[in-house]
Amino acid sequence: MRILYIIVISFSILLSTGCSSGSEINGRNFKTALRSVKMIKGRLPQEKRIAFELSFWAARTTYRNNEEFLDIVGGKSPDEMIEVGKEIFAQRKAEGFEEYQQYANWDEMIAKYTKEREEQNIRQKRDPRDSANSVIYKL
Repeated sequence: MRILYIIVISFSILLSTGCSSGSEINGRNFKTALRSVKMIKGRLPQEKRIAFELSFWAARTTYRNNEEFLDIVGGKSPDEMIEVGKEIFAQRKAEGFEEYQQYANWDEMIAKYTKEREEQNIRQKRDPRDSANSVIYKL
């Protein structure tokens, strides 16, 4: 009976530590932050993925000191990180950051980058002239 209690307690501890903060950025160090961003980005729907990426990298360019940056992004969920990105956008636009001046608001910038990403993902059609230049020889 004692062994059963130990197994149940250890299982519950492992479950609580293993399943917590799976959708939050790990701010222990920069390398783990990048790893958790990559994992979170893979789980996000396409419409949130670009906003999340832009928010993360906007925070990185704003806060170059690793300690300060990790304090800002550590423990943030994707939605919280997007809110941080919107705040940084508004702050830098007000400061006159020239890259942001071409956009009226955050949503316009996200729409532009989403369109660019979709255009990159469109596969090129094969040129019919390439079929005559095959490297497979008929013997």
